Amino acid sequence: MTLEVPAKPPAEIPAKLPAGKPAIIWDNSALWRLIWPLVVEQILSITIGLADTVMVSGVGEHAVSGVSIVDTINQMLIIAFAALATGGAVVVSHYIGARMVQKSRTASRQLMYISFAISVLIMIFTLALRRPMLFLIYGKIDANVMASAEIYFFLSALSYPFLAIYNSAASLFRSAGNSRITMLIAVVVNVLNLGGNALLIYGFGMGVAGAGIATLVSRAVAAIVLTLLLVHDRVSGISLDGLFKVKLDGPVIRSILKVGIPSGVESSMFQLGKILTSRIFASFGTAAMAANAVAASINSLSFMPANAFGIAMLTIVGQCLGAGDIASAKRNTRKLMIFTHSSVAVFSILTVILMDTGIGLFNLSPEAHVIARQLLLIHCVMSPVSWPGSFSLPNALRSAGDARYCMFVAAVSMWTVRVTGSYFCAYTLGLGAAGVWYAMVADWCVRAVFYIRRWTKGRWQNNQVLAET
Repeated sequence: MTLEVPAKPPAEIPAKLPAGKPAIIWDNSALWRLIWPLVVEQILSITIGLADTVMVSGVGEHAVSGVSIVDTINQMLIIAFAALATGGAVVVSHYIGARMVQKSRTASRQLMYISFAISVLIMIFTLALRRPMLFLIYGKIDANVMASAEIYFFLSALSYPFLAIYNSAASLFRSAGNSRITMLIAVVVNVLNLGGNALLIYGFGMGVAGAGIATLVSRAVAAIVLTLLLVHDRVSGISLDGLFKVKLDGPVIRSILKVGIPSGVESSMFQLGKILTSRIFASFGTAAMAANAVAASINSLSFMPANAFGIAMLTIVGQCLGAGDIASAKRNTRKLMIFTHSSVAVFSILTVILMDTGIGLFNLSPEAHVIARQLLLIHCVMSPVSWPGSFSLPNALRSAGDARYCMFVAAVSMWTVRVTGSYFCAYTLGLGAAGVWYAMVADWCVRAVFYIRRWTKGRWQNNQVLAET
């Protein structure tokens, strides 16, 4: 069915404005307004996650282990929400760039419908099979850890629909170039999460259940607030006015899924590959496992601005291509890639300078400290060269509707270079834990080569993102 729109749209926003130029002129000032709130969001997402782990650790090791193993599964399950949000962001950005206001509103509503429907299905599946899933992935584990994991998994599953709605609504704001509102909501919600953890874990002694309830409530607040803001918006191209009069638009949904499904498959395989390679560290002992965990935590800090640039690329390139302005899409992609390379290089240099101090905060054994230092050096040398082309540039290709190519390259590289290469380097070449990280950066290099070649050849310009009208 096709979504019906009002016969007479608001006077200040006609149904279709003259195309030819992006809805926003992406000069340095506009880029700054979009990007700095995204950087703050990235910082919050990492620091709050660390704070959650620290707070629940007061309950005991069984609580930390239970939350940890559930979060690993959660990452695989909620990838679908982020992928759908990516698909929606690309389609809505194209419609905004093309000045097709009513279509961008239609796409905004369709994104909310399919995100909610898919998240409810995943929630029901998880609630029904959470215990078998834990046994299937982790086998027999300590009874106390299993009890904590089941409680946290149950509450996490209840939050999936809220998380899906939040991700979709946030992506719509970003598609319109408004990342400030999502940053402000993220600040409020994270304060609620921390306050809820403190009250429920320490005040009421609810342990893991307290952490799960705090997460559920904070995600619900985020989803409800952002949705209400969009529903009461009567003017912009991302308005959800009429959201509750549900009517589906098949062509628009297919446009969203055309980007969202390949992105979801790619991300899911990436997470699965990480799980498979992480098992290698267990074979080299506790020191290797601890070193890998610490090095990964420190690494995540160095990619905060770079991740923000990648998210911004979806909006900027999408709007430019929607307006038919390929030259602006190319120019802004080059600019954002320069920013990304520069930020990764700066943070890598800082990591090298502060490496021993940072590792020292985790109270590792001397053996683990040495391994962590080796892993970080591998990362710091290679990431400025290979990471931006491997993780940021693909967003420009996805904005051009080239998501299937990104999925294919990522899948082949993950299994042939990263997974197979990890076992070969670690065991056959005898490089130990460092072998996994050598394979990881090799995977980044391979992806970067293919993505850069795809972009420079211009094959992405032939894709059709928007549904035919």
